[in-house]
Amino acid sequence: MSANNNQHYLTLAKHFQSISHFEHLSALGDWDQATMMPTGGGEARGAAMAELAKHIHSLKTSPMLAETIAKAQELTLTAQQQANLREINYQYLQANAVPAALVEAKTKAAYHCEQAWRDQRKNNDWQGFKPNLEQLMNLVKEEAGIRAEVLNVSPYDALLDKFEPGMTTASIEAIFNQVKSWLPDLIQQVQNKQASEPSYAIPETSAESQAKLGQQVMQILGFDFNHGRLDISSHPFCGGVASDVRLTTRYDETDFTSGLMGIVHETGHAKYEQGLPLAWRGQPAGLARSMALHESQSLFCEMQVGRGSGFLKLIQPHLKTLLGCELSHQQLTNIYTRVKPGHIRVDADEVTYPCHILLRFEAEKALVSGELAVADLPDFWSSQMQSLLSINTDGDYKNGCMQDIHWAVGELGYFPSYTLGAMYAAQFKSAMESQIGNVESLIEAGRLNDVMHWLQTHVWSQGSLLEINELMRQATGEPLNPAHFKHHLESRYL
Repeated sequence: MSANNNQHYLTLAKHFQSISHFEHLSALGDWDQATMMPTGGGEARGAAMAELAKHIHSLKTSPMLAETIAKAQELTLTAQQQANLREINYQYLQANAVPAALVEAKTKAAYHCEQAWRDQRKNNDWQGFKPNLEQLMNLVKEEAGIRAEVLNVSPYDALLDKFEPGMTTASIEAIFNQVKSWLPDLIQQVQNKQASEPSYAIPETSAESQAKLGQQVMQILGFDFNHGRLDISSHPFCGGVASDVRLTTRYDETDFTSGLMGIVHETGHAKYEQGLPLAWRGQPAGLARSMALHESQSLFCEMQVGRGSGFLKLIQPHLKTLLGCELSHQQLTNIYTRVKPGHIRVDADEVTYPCHILLRFEAEKALVSGELAVADLPDFWSSQMQSLLSINTDGDYKNGCMQDIHWAVGELGYFPSYTLGAMYAAQFKSAMESQIGNVESLIEAGRLNDVMHWLQTHVWSQGSLLEINELMRQATGEPLNPAHFKHHLESRYL
């Protein structure tokens, strides 16, 4: 193919490379705002980030794109170029669905809401948080309505599509209804089985020593510190870009176990980012396939690997050296596979975790449809927690409906990705074991790299070159099948 008759495609590739540079800066601005920025910088930063978001939006909605995309679609392109063009068109359609003024207004409202949420959550200040969330939720609903009209789907489907292209409310409901049919009984069975297990005293450890341990564990998992770093934030996350991945966690000096697994989880996200196809960096086809697939990698790292017997045996000496922790390998295994319903989603065990997502999925659908007002969210939350996990959250907003950052930054439609990701992770493990052997045995034999190499080959290196169902078929032989998740939980806990 000559450069001339390929020109329309090359024009698009160059344009989206430019967009990726601005998104790089935006990602680092987000990271800094959550980790290093003084509180007083919030208002000015919010305005600057809104301006940057507006500029990125203007690039993605450039008048020349529609005609150039149409002409590029007539070209004879390679399969990978066709995939990139598909993703370019997807980004163009997503961006054009929303007016620039709304993008700017929502970005400003989200920054204001999230900045205030940090202290409001600490102070259990629902009355302070409520008006900010109401303002932001109105903008989210406006965005959902506009996207729905453009894409010819329901408002909530339009929000889901931002994170899970092709996934619908109906398809998620079908999957989650399967989970509801067996999960409550499984939770009860596991709790009955574990009732006679002793509890263990966890030693107090400094945040500094936990950070050293975290970096050691990240090295064991193969994190590239030349292209990333670990910091502290109020809500653990993985941000930045593939060449500069920023991880954060939070430390509890009375219980190191949560912070450690937070690091393992975020390292899974980071490994995916660092493993994305280098040849397509800066292009839409070089990005992660979907948020559920991203969560599958963090959950594979934390749940399939991190809480497994083999990995805990591997890191136990480091806990002793760096934390002075005398817990045995078996005691660590018991701690990390303990099933106990709790208030906090990010601290939940993998058996009760889906309940936290089922609640948020129902809340989001109702908030977007208008069936649930923001003012009624605490009562809805308390009712659902009581029903799903027998936990009362009346008046406990910081451990209830104010606990997550997602709604405080206007991200609705993301939460289902966590449980979908757990299902993808279980399916990857099942396929991996049929191809290269038992994961626990491989790790115990010092072959963790074999596990990571399988993920690099079948998931990370694919970026967005394949659509999700095709990626799953090539990697595992079938599209998403929740039966693998059920099998994983039953095998580990029963």
